[in-house]
Amino acid sequence: MKYKINIIDDEKHLNDIVRTYLEKEGYECTSFYTYEEALMHCDDDVHLWLVDIMLDKNSGFDLLTAIKSKRSDMPIVFMSARDQDFDRIIGLEKGCDEYITKPFNMKEVILRIHNVLKRVYKDTEMIDIDGYMVDESKRKVLENDHEIDLTTKEYELLLYFMKNKGIAISREQVLTRVWDENYFGSDRVVDDTLRRLRKKMPNINIKTIYGFGYRLD
Repeated sequence: MKYKINIIDDEKHLNDIVRTYLEKEGYECTSFYTYEEALMHCDDDVHLWLVDIMLDKNSGFDLLTAIKSKRSDMPIVFMSARDQDFDRIIGLEKGCDEYITKPFNMKEVILRIHNVLKRVYKDTEMIDIDGYMVDESKRKVLENDHEIDLTTKEYELLLYFMKNKGIAISREQVLTRVWDENYFGSDRVVDDTLRRLRKKMPNINIKTIYGFGYRLD
């Protein structure tokens, strides 16, 4: 799963350094340099916000309130040049998940962010298949953060291929596992369902093995 992080710090040089390090760790990051710019994105579909307390206008506390009004469960990590218990307490009271004091070691920042994400999203299992993100716990399939509307059988067919990636599967096996062994009807239902799945997910790499069945490569 590739986590998305929004960064707001009006110190452009530091902001860019933090983003570069996080991107090297595999995170997808977006930087904002002004309070107003960040405010316009407070409802972005991201996994975490990294917020500096001292901004050009208002404060990181105000931005936290705006973000939480859109996504109450959004993890937020504060950065601050002020090592004061007062700021730390306010941040925790308002719902921040971590508080990092500047100057900081980037390894520490990465470790703290990793721990927050691991704690918050510990029950989320996202699988990347040909550019599509499959959330098994919610039975959702996403493409570029947009949910693809699949029927129950289309989703179960996709899941069966995912569980058997790289393995040649016969049409009879699909019928038995995705429908059930007592299914009475044409085996063309597999082809019809697969055709609809391919139409909704054109990048899915499911090969037809003529005379036998299919294989997800």
